[in-house]
Amino acid sequence: MTDEAPWIGRGKVRARAVPGGVEIAIDGITTQARYYKPLVYEFFRLEFAHRPRWGDFAVEIRMVHAGAAPRLDLDNLAKALLDALKGFVFHDDHQIAELHCVREAGERDRIFVRALKRDDAPTAFA
Repeated sequence: MTDEAPWIGRGKVRARAVPGGVEIAIDGITTQARYYKPLVYEFFRLEFAHRPRWGDFAVEIRMVHAGAAPRLDLDNLAKALLDALKGFVFHDDHQIAELHCVREAGERDRIFVRALKRDDAPTAFA
């Protein structure tokens, strides 16, 4: 993607505006919503001013892991992340019209979430 904004954030959560939405990176992998909710809340409250939007969203979640793949279900990870982002990116998770989840090997444990307004992303992610 071209013309991407720089990442904002110094801790475990970083975000940037992308055309049609927002991209978020979170260090650490767990299915526990109680881990993500306070991190996301503090990040959006203190570092990244973003108002939730109405309408349908297309969401891509990439779980990047170092070493062996963690034994957790992607659907549980997706639910925990969507619950944490509710009220910051979109008003409610019923606005998710398209959801794409991927697990892949990488250099460190990290989650990437890209949420785009469906008007701006009418087809699946490439």
